[in-house]
Amino acid sequence: MNRPRAFVIGAGIGGLTAAAALHRRGWAVTVAERAPALEPVGAGIALAPNAQRALDVIGLGDAVRAMSAWQGEGGLRAPSGRRLSRTTQEAAAERFGGPVVVAHRAELVALLAARLPEGAVRTGTPAELVDPGAAGAPATVRTADGQEHTADLVVAADGVRSAARRALFPDHPAPRYAGFTAWRFVVPAPERPFSPHETWGRGSLWGTVPLRDGRVYAYATAVVPAGERAPDDERAELLRRFGDWHHPVPDLLTAVDPAAVLRSDVYRTTAALPAHHLGRTALLGDAAHAMTPNLGQGGCQAVEDAVVLAHHAAPDPESTPSALAAYTRDRLPRTMAVARRSERVGRLTTLTSPPALALRTAAVAVLDRIGPRLVLRGLDGIADWRPPEPYAAGTQETETEADRRQRRRRHREAP
Repeated sequence: MNRPRAFVIGAGIGGLTAAAALHRRGWAVTVAERAPALEPVGAGIALAPNAQRALDVIGLGDAVRAMSAWQGEGGLRAPSGRRLSRTTQEAAAERFGGPVVVAHRAELVALLAARLPEGAVRTGTPAELVDPGAAGAPATVRTADGQEHTADLVVAADGVRSAARRALFPDHPAPRYAGFTAWRFVVPAPERPFSPHETWGRGSLWGTVPLRDGRVYAYATAVVPAGERAPDDERAELLRRFGDWHHPVPDLLTAVDPAAVLRSDVYRTTAALPAHHLGRTALLGDAAHAMTPNLGQGGCQAVEDAVVLAHHAAPDPESTPSALAAYTRDRLPRTMAVARRSERVGRLTTLTSPPALALRTAAVAVLDRIGPRLVLRGLDGIADWRPPEPYAAGTQETETEADRRQRRRRHREAP
């Protein structure tokens, strides 16, 4: 019996998750990646409980939970080090059924790639969508070597500047610059202990989170013109902007190799696409809904996309067009709502006027006095997501009676 064929463009987190989930459902999968190797870009990735439950579908949820290194209290700070709000992983677990895990992308990429058959991922292989396909006709992808590949399903996970999105919806506006750039790097932990934190300054932000291997993931954003780069190197730029902030920021900047600092402008989708599919081609992750990183949901939503897509993609290839319509119905409203909420938080971090900064600090202080549960409300309806029930029922992570009691209690306690 011939298996249905899926061709995935892009071997990022979303593309690899989609490939693994489709393979698990019986599809023959090929993944084409432009880069010469699976070298993860971005250093760290936040995986909230919604993404962990999605990864349970392909048997990786527990492996990701084991990556958690944040223990004790963390929270929001001012550049001087003054605590503005506090929260704990226990509070997040009580509200959403699990903590937020920050992992190194290399670890997650390795876990996902190991779920695929040998040879399924082809690196150094740029691919372009030639024909999105239709009912009764396969989709076609051409690789850089000139070969054309037909497929019952094409998954375009080719990022913010998605060529597949432009081919499907050429008149739709591309993602726009969000007004700030981002830096990321990983270094050994400093000798002096520190608490995980995110620190908000004037039009800028810094975050420090431990990884389970003893290193630290650091990230920063700042309001700058699009396309701007440091005149010397990006570590020097970070030192100019953040060198006098509280511990451990100066120590981390002293330790990092300038070549290890990643910088990328942040782009966001400003208008929902007409659909997340056309014919037999589905858009996934940033290709469909680029969002700011302020809720840590970019990768999480791509993982959700992947398992929902596989849930609808029945082994009968004739049903693929209708399955993709169901995928759009499930994913387009949710991902755009998450993107808009993330954008609102992002605007708070780009404030520069003294009155606005004072008001922001006062509001955060009020929330902190009320308690960490209220601070976590920004992820309500996001981090408590679960995979579609018929699909989730076949995984190790289904909702137990204890889960249901906890969910009902959270709703009763919500302010």
